[in-house]
Amino acid sequence: MVRLHVKLGDESQFLFDTTVNVPVDDLVKDLVVIYNGRLKVSRICSEMAELAEHGIILPPNMQGLADEQIEDLKLKNEWEAKCVPSGGSVFKKDEIGRRSGHAPNDSMKKVLQKTMEEAKALISKKQAEANVCVTIDMVKDALDQIRGAVMIVYPMGLPPHDPIRMEFENNEDLSGTQAGQMVIEEPDAQLWWAGKELLRNKKLADYVGKNEKTKIIVKIQKRGQGAPAREPAISEEEQKNMMMYYHRRQEALKKLEEDEDISYMNADWADSNSLKRQFQGVKNIKWRPAVCGFHHSSWL
Repeated sequence: MVRLHVKLGDESQFLFDTTVNVPVDDLVKDLVVIYNGRLKVSRICSEMAELAEHGIILPPNMQGLADEQIEDLKLKNEWEAKCVPSGGSVFKKDEIGRRSGHAPNDSMKKVLQKTMEEAKALISKKQAEANVCVTIDMVKDALDQIRGAVMIVYPMGLPPHDPIRMEFENNEDLSGTQAGQMVIEEPDAQLWWAGKELLRNKKLADYVGKNEKTKIIVKIQKRGQGAPAREPAISEEEQKNMMMYYHRRQEALKKLEEDEDISYMNADWADSNSLKRQFQGVKNIKWRPAVCGFHHSSWL
């Protein structure tokens, strides 16, 4: 199998196993499904965290209004009585006025939070660090886990305008949002490797050869963005480790040099009189100045 390390720009996304005989068109489609699916899981989990804390989302015409304004305008959330969490709710006011404040109880809240963390871990970028490949089935499993948890906590379902429900039904409106800019539509997707765009009418083998035991870094992006920056010969982490190694090596050599300088001065062969003393049989004799005493006498 050929292992692809998929990146967006310089940012690692996920690992994916394929074969050299795969048509590039099929490969791009699979990678886009995984890439966009991971974004969907992240968006849902972000909303799930708010759902666990503050309950269902308010109707659009009530969001952001103070309680007094809602009362003055005589607005009512008709979904509040229909979408009650299992086991009843506890009130926790949403300070930004986006959700009802009728949150699930602690046990149901933990169901949402635990499932959310498991789903995020399944498609996390850390999977690449652990050398684990992400598949389309793994993305589907993450979405199914989240959907199941929401159904357990909200058996009557969520309001049709709730972003979580809209995500499940693929009716989400991301226009004008940062999240929307991150999505890559399949017809606009491009795959690059070694400074070359992988053309969809070719096979992967046309670029990487027929060796199935190959690992390459590919970059996915939207059409029209030009060629992405090429990968450096070594990674930033490898460069840092090399610098540390050479620094330690230089320090070790410096210390060795200093030690050799000291031992050189003490060595027998460095003493110019050593050979002479050996012939005279006076080796290893230490000399020190003698203290002389003078005797004074009178001369007549």
